[in-house]
Amino acid sequence: MAIFYVGGALLIILTNIGEIPSAIALIFKHAFTSTAAVGGFVGATIMAAIQTGVARGLFSNEAGMGTAPIAHAAAKTKDPVKQGTIGMLGTFIDTIVICTMTALVIIMMNGWTQIDPATNELMSKAAITSYSFSQGLAGYGHYIVTLGMIFFTFTTIIGWSFYGERCAEYIFGIKVIIFYRIMWVAVVFLGTTLKLDVIWIIAEILNGLMAIPNLIGLLLLSPVVFKMTKDYYSAR
Repeated sequence: MAIFYVGGALLIILTNIGEIPSAIALIFKHAFTSTAAVGGFVGATIMAAIQTGVARGLFSNEAGMGTAPIAHAAAKTKDPVKQGTIGMLGTFIDTIVICTMTALVIIMMNGWTQIDPATNELMSKAAITSYSFSQGLAGYGHYIVTLGMIFFTFTTIIGWSFYGERCAEYIFGIKVIIFYRIMWVAVVFLGTTLKLDVIWIIAEILNGLMAIPNLIGLLLLSPVVFKMTKDYYSAR
C-alpha cells in the first residue's frame, strides 16, 4: 500500500517539481488566514484547524496513544531503545513523509479548490485526494488512492482489533477473547451504517481517552526512558 501510494505521489511531485516552492509557500502563507478555513480540510477558525489537524494526526500515526507499543512488544528484539527508534521511524514516515507528499500533490493539482457538482460545495477529503491523483496520473491515479484506502481500512481493522484484544486479555483474562471478537465484528458492521461525522467524533473521543492515561504514564516514566536511551547510545 505504502509503496504504490508513495510511488504515485512521488511521480506527480517529480513531474511538477518546479511547483514545489510555490506549494510550500502557499501552505505557510495561508496557515493562519481565512483560506485555511475554506480549503476543504478544516473548520472555520484556527482553533478548529488545529483541533482537526491534531485529531487526524493521532488517527494517522497513533502517536502518544499507547497502541503502537502493543505491536512493537511482539517483535523479537533484545533492546527496547532500538525497537523504540524503529517505532519513531514509522511515525516520521507516516506523518512527515506521506502526509507532506499528499499535501503537495493536492496543492499542485489544485484539488483543494475543487467543487463537488453534486453538492455545490468543496469536495470531501477523500475526493480531493482522489481527484488530485487522477489529475497528476491521468487514467489510473484514482485507482492508487482507492486501493490505498481499501488496504488502509482493512489493516486498520485488523491492527486495532489486535490492540484491543491484547488489552482486554490483560485486564479480564483469556476467556474474554471470544466475546471481544464478537463485539468487534458487530462494531465494524455498525460503523458501515452510521454517518461519517458521527464515526469521526466517536473515534476522536476514544483516541483522546486512550491518550490521556498513556501520556501521564510517559511523563512518569520519562526519567527511565532518558537513562536507557543515554546508556544505549553511550554503549554504541
